[in-house]
Amino acid sequence: MNSSEESAVSAMSAGRPALRMGPAELVQAAAMARRFYLEGKSKIQIAEEFGVSRFKVARVLETALERDLVRIEIRVPAELDAERSDALRARYGLRHAVVVESPPEGEDASPDPENLGEVAADLLGELVAEGDVLGLAWGRSTIHMAAALDRLPPCTVVQLTGVYDAGTAERGSVEAVRRAAQVSGGEAHPIYAPMLLPDPATAAALRSQTGIARAFDYFDKVTVAAVSIGSWEPGISTVHDMLTDEERAHYASLGVAAEMSAHLFDSNGRRVGRDLGERCITVEADRLRRIPEVVAIAGGRRKAAAIGAVLRSGLVTSLVTDTMAADYLLHEFTPGPRPALDRADPDE
Repeated sequence: MNSSEESAVSAMSAGRPALRMGPAELVQAAAMARRFYLEGKSKIQIAEEFGVSRFKVARVLETALERDLVRIEIRVPAELDAERSDALRARYGLRHAVVVESPPEGEDASPDPENLGEVAADLLGELVAEGDVLGLAWGRSTIHMAAALDRLPPCTVVQLTGVYDAGTAERGSVEAVRRAAQVSGGEAHPIYAPMLLPDPATAAALRSQTGIARAFDYFDKVTVAAVSIGSWEPGISTVHDMLTDEERAHYASLGVAAEMSAHLFDSNGRRVGRDLGERCITVEADRLRRIPEVVAIAGGRRKAAAIGAVLRSGLVTSLVTDTMAADYLLHEFTPGPRPALDRADPDE
């Protein structure tokens, strides 16, 4: 018996009580288990090698598990919570849900923890395929994500919203689009314009400008999009912070609970304050709904209810969040009759 088999026998003896296996049985079971679990051979291949039926192989492998000769561990990186991720995906009908550990209380007061962006960057590396068109909306989380990108297949990258402040474009969404395009080796289509304009006429004039119009032409071609979510309070929603006190009070009176890409939602996921969109440089909600994969990146207890509202809107298909927000969404918030994959508009 070699050292691996001796270790397996030791592990078995330390487990729950079982009938004693003879040395020949132990050797055979260890060999079959090695072929199946480590070498990836099928039960039929193992049966042919040992001259037994595949049903015999199945019984031996089952016995090896029952008697702790084989122990299976499912491991994910420590910062990922697989159980919450799967529960969240199932509860909201999401295509993908990834939950990361929240920072220890008091250690990170940021409304957009950088680790969400890092995990979202890895997720995009999985979701984006060669030839896709990747859309990035303005948001701290998407900016963190773009900074963390280290792999993307060749794809076109387009900006889905204007910038929070045109004077900071180089440090915001324009730079995020450039960074993603640099990593992928594809074309970049940034938008050099503020997100919010003084009036609809100014916004319409900017949309007709050549560079911005070219970016808008790509909106219907976007296959994967990354967006951020904000709750309607200072420092948590970019749009909230750009408005006057009077405008904030007006939209609050309409029941706004969440904001995403300059679109406002009440707690049921219905869009409110649609007139605001007429003043904004942003992807339209109907276009966003037609994008096959829309990944929302948001976490923290202060954003939890807003995340739930946006999930009810049917505009997103996947979510990267943290344990604090996930616990609220799993235990204190009702998804509603239409899961995210339905993509249905709650206003219709």
